[in-house]
Amino acid sequence: MDRKLVIGTSNPGKFVEISEVLNGTPVEIVSSVDLGLSNDVDESGETYEENALKKVKHYFDQSGFMTLAEDSGIVVDALKGELGVKTRRWGAGENATDEEWIEHFLRVLKNVPDEERTARFICCAALMDDKGVARVFEGVTEGIITRELEAEFYKGLPISACFKPLGFEKVYSALSIAEKNKVSHRGKAMHAVKDALLGG
Repeated sequence: MDRKLVIGTSNPGKFVEISEVLNGTPVEIVSSVDLGLSNDVDESGETYEENALKKVKHYFDQSGFMTLAEDSGIVVDALKGELGVKTRRWGAGENATDEEWIEHFLRVLKNVPDEERTARFICCAALMDDKGVARVFEGVTEGIITRELEAEFYKGLPISACFKPLGFEKVYSALSIAEKNKVSHRGKAMHAVKDALLGG
């Protein structure tokens, strides 16, 4: 196992999720944080793919190792395009704590009826090989927004405690890691990355 794969994120929750899925691939998974790389990434793209490609190039240019980065967000139908690529910067803002952000989010949705609380999480992952060639993979998961937090959320991923994927009785963060990685938007994208790393 002489190939390193740098996971480009400063979000510990995302790093754990991604590492769990990619376990068993013939690479040594390392964090951009552990390598001391700059996490100050330009996320001004208009699409998830554009941002994922900006991120993966940012980290690859610093390390030269094979690199994986992703951009993800949630589309809440009742909020008509307010979130999406701007999810973490929306509402209370990217400098808000997880608790402040999710409190504001649920307050905005308070009067939205149950049948209109539909949403979908989208993840676009970019994998750049050690020659600087990138491939893109996407995962989408449909669900609903619950009226209150139904579990503890993952650090850095507060919506994980109030997003219930279709066909499940539990919110994202109440699922086991194995369950979540099968159904989640990020899990779907990372399973596609895993297949690529395994030569599929």
